[in-house]
Amino acid sequence: MRPHGQAIRAFRIARNLSIRQVEELTGLNRGWLSRLERGQIRTTAEARVQKVATVLDTPLDLLIFEETP
Repeated sequence: MRPHGQAIRAFRIARNLSIRQVEELTGLNRGWLSRLERGQIRTTAEARVQKVATVLDTPLDLLIFEETP
């Protein structure tokens, strides 16, 4: 799955959450989350992005790039 880092960052900021808060709520490392938002994570497990989507109260499909065949 290819995450959309800019969208993740935009939703996080809109929800007034810091990366540290997202780390605490998801259990995901803040360094990894930071790299995710900067687009340095090209692919990852759906479960990880789903954790972020849940915390951001955002549908998963808004946080990923659409897969093309």
